[in-house]
Amino acid sequence: MAALLEHESQIFLDLFHSDGLVVCARGLGIDRLLLRFLRLYCEPASLVLVLNTSAAEEEYFIDQLKSEGVAHLPRRVTNEITNNIRYEFYTQGGVLFATSRILVVDFLTDRIPADLITGILVYKAHRIIESCQEAFILRLYRQKNKQGFIKAFTDNAVAFNTGFCHVERVMRSLFVRKLYLWPRFHIAVNSFLEKHKPEVVEIHVSMTPKMLAIQTSILDILNACLRELKRYNPALEVEDLSLENAIGKPFDKTIRHYLDPLWHQLGAKTKSLVQDLKVLRTLLQYLTQYDCVTFLNLLESLKASEKAFGENSGWLFLDSSTSMFVNARARVYRTADDSLNKKRKVSENNDARKENEMKRELVLESNPKWEALQEVLKEIENENKNSEDLGGPGQVLICASDDRACAQLKECITAGAEAFLTRLYNKTFGKDEKAAEVWKKDTKAAKTKGSARTDTGPQDKKSKLKVSSKESKSKKQQDHTLPQMIAKTKEGNGEKELEVEEYQEFSSSQENNTEKTLSEDFCINLPSDSYYGIFKTPLTIIHPLQGCSDPYALTRVLQEVEPRYVVLYDAELSFVRQLEIYKASRPGKPLRVYFLIYGGSTEEQRYLTALRKEKEAFEKLIREKASMVIPEEREGRDETNLDLVRDATPASFSTDTRKAGGQEQKSVQQTIIVDMREFRSELPSLLHRRGIDIEPVTLEVGDYILTPDICVERKSVSDLIGSLNNGRLYTQCISMSRYYKRPILLIEFDPNKSFSLIPRGSLHPEISSNDVTSKLTLLTLHFPKLRILWCPSPHATAELFEELKQNHPQPDAETAMAVTADSEVLPESDKYNPGPQDFLLKMPGVNTKNCRVLMNHVKSIAELVTLSKDKLTEILGNSVNATQLFDFIHMTYSEAMSQGKNKR
Repeated sequence: MAALLEHESQIFLDLFHSDGLVVCARGLGIDRLLLRFLRLYCEPASLVLVLNTSAAEEEYFIDQLKSEGVAHLPRRVTNEITNNIRYEFYTQGGVLFATSRILVVDFLTDRIPADLITGILVYKAHRIIESCQEAFILRLYRQKNKQGFIKAFTDNAVAFNTGFCHVERVMRSLFVRKLYLWPRFHIAVNSFLEKHKPEVVEIHVSMTPKMLAIQTSILDILNACLRELKRYNPALEVEDLSLENAIGKPFDKTIRHYLDPLWHQLGAKTKSLVQDLKVLRTLLQYLTQYDCVTFLNLLESLKASEKAFGENSGWLFLDSSTSMFVNARARVYRTADDSLNKKRKVSENNDARKENEMKRELVLESNPKWEALQEVLKEIENENKNSEDLGGPGQVLICASDDRACAQLKECITAGAEAFLTRLYNKTFGKDEKAAEVWKKDTKAAKTKGSARTDTGPQDKKSKLKVSSKESKSKKQQDHTLPQMIAKTKEGNGEKELEVEEYQEFSSSQENNTEKTLSEDFCINLPSDSYYGIFKTPLTIIHPLQGCSDPYALTRVLQEVEPRYVVLYDAELSFVRQLEIYKASRPGKPLRVYFLIYGGSTEEQRYLTALRKEKEAFEKLIREKASMVIPEEREGRDETNLDLVRDATPASFSTDTRKAGGQEQKSVQQTIIVDMREFRSELPSLLHRRGIDIEPVTLEVGDYILTPDICVERKSVSDLIGSLNNGRLYTQCISMSRYYKRPILLIEFDPNKSFSLIPRGSLHPEISSNDVTSKLTLLTLHFPKLRILWCPSPHATAELFEELKQNHPQPDAETAMAVTADSEVLPESDKYNPGPQDFLLKMPGVNTKNCRVLMNHVKSIAELVTLSKDKLTEILGNSVNATQLFDFIHMTYSEAMSQGKNKR
């Protein structure tokens, strides 16, 4: 394993000697630190659990340790390892990656030897508050093990900027007292990295006048939308809705944070403005990252979808919008006679105008960064020719934002910008020109009928029609896909289909003609979809900064390729820092970084804003650390920590107030049976904290079994609406009502959102099949035994469950697991077939009060049909009900109709 750097060694020693939370700057190698701890505990003598890692991250850590020759590699605890052998699996020791749900269940059922655990490592510790499962695991661990360590790591300082005392609440959930802050401006980090600085060449590329005009137009529209949003929602924070924040990546999360609790109460105008902001941010991104044809295609598709779907985007009618469209088209083409078009009268023939507009002279403005990149590659090539002193030619790594940018760069470098833009134009807009040619030929054919008939046969006409219809169909599909792409983030998967298609078309025609192009048999030890090869000698590859399935793809590339030259086509703060660490870990080996950025652009501003926000976040954390008051018992190594105390008194003792003085009966430990899937919510943790024991099992009927008679199905508002719409809730209520005396539907609201199912002012006076409240009403009418509980938060639900359990027997886990939707295991009081019973209840004269009496006297429906009216009156005890039932069974349709007419 590569040796730790000076500051990394200091962080490692601090954390090794005293538990705590380490907050590093982005890209400073928090994964290297965790890897060192994993290396330390990879031995059978210790048992260390790792929380909050994804499958891809676990694979990377295991690969790294394997390459270092570690004998006892970390193992994964998954569903494939059965419950019976899991205890033996834990006792074998070493480092274990386990899913949170498995660990919660194993801690509750004592399947994991808690006293043998050496400690827990928590990755991405800033998420510990939102992910309630991890906090529950740490509390269970600390209750059963007072000696083991807890060490937490994160590189997201900005996450601690939200909320009140966020970092203190995180530390409280982690049970740690120490906070270690390591920003980039820390004197130890700064002084060390300054000694091992890579050679940096900053190239400030100037945007073209048309690009600057488009950027100004987008920013004007963006500003107008923000003003409108503030006007419609004056309660929003003005500072967060600034133009500077609006062009940054986290803006979508900021908007969601403020508007999500009120989303169902917002008007259509506000929702439309939020969508417009998303579209405009996408346009800004497309302007600097992609070519002029792709940008224009997006704009045209937005306009087409506006007309097709009748969406009301007011910004399309602003003057700035007109300027943006004019400049975007001017970057791609200009019509052959613009001067004539200006002087043309309104009464001119539409056909002539359409024909004139189709005479386009292609401009195809090249991206300025492409030219800068070509110059950089030429400079590297010249330097590599005279690189004998450096040990031969150096490898080159080019980093762009995503897959589409990478695919475009590869084609530009190998085929040239002009050829690439021409191919892209023909693919995107060539269909319009082909359609125009077909249209012109058809009009000429109509004018000269005789000659056209001889030239054009019926087969040719059919083929032309087929071609034009296919082209129009594909054009429509293209118009639909691009607006849908906007709804997705540009960090990966939404765009991959398009660029891969473009790349494949190019590769088949161009790669064979380039001698230096990477051959197919050449292979790097990397995932095949993570990089784009260009040249083999010297090795030159392009790699996306975002959107890779492997979060450590770039780290693997640096280790595998060891580039001497890195070209940052797009700026990414974390990767810039990663390059600093890469250079410092290879002292004496040269590294040159070319930094391409548009001067005075939103791209530059976005990068500077990210730097500033991280610096401000660390400054705030430093101030908080200085004023933070941390109790000595925070780590929970003794019984004085109140966070570890279970309030067992009210839950463990049931009192009978009917007896004189409310004498306490024998102590009974309260238990609730919980479905495994419910551990994604906070409720099981809160129930356990109230002193109630949790039995995790897999339930088919219900989510919580409180007593042998009480079954609870928990629904959030979104789950409730979905289950009502697809009919799942109806099926669940049937099962609960059939097997339990007191079925309960628990509707749990989000404490951050207003307590309402529907927006204000939208109550309907009549019952509607689409209305949630109407469906709930029908549900309660259909299931008279069903009770509905409304709870504003999990805390209120836990308190309510405790009250419902008072003076009731405890449920049995085996009995609850045996109850399934098709189960024949019925309660003692319900020994009747459910099908005939449901059928009987639908008959006139039979209700829930007399149904049980009737079933006790009559064995089957067949026997019921043979009974006389007097016998039915005797059984039901009511002549009216008996008459209704008898007439329903024996009266024919014609008799019923004639009887109805006589009554009229």
